[in-house]
Amino acid sequence: MENWRKSSHSGPGDGNACVEIADTPTHVSVRDSKTPTRATLTFPLRVFTPFIETLKGARSDGL
Repeated sequence: MENWRKSSHSGPGDGNACVEIADTPTHVSVRDSKTPTRATLTFPLRVFTPFIETLKGARSDGL
């Protein structure tokens, strides 16, 4: 069973509009906190950090 957690940046105003993550020794899973029983994205550990860095870059580019 995975231990899901929200970002520490999820305050009272955004608590229902964020993603949750769960990690194991081999992978990281991501899900929408508003619909936790629906689909999740699961990444091998070696690709999760590049995925997040790509998202951060797209965000700073205004995409």
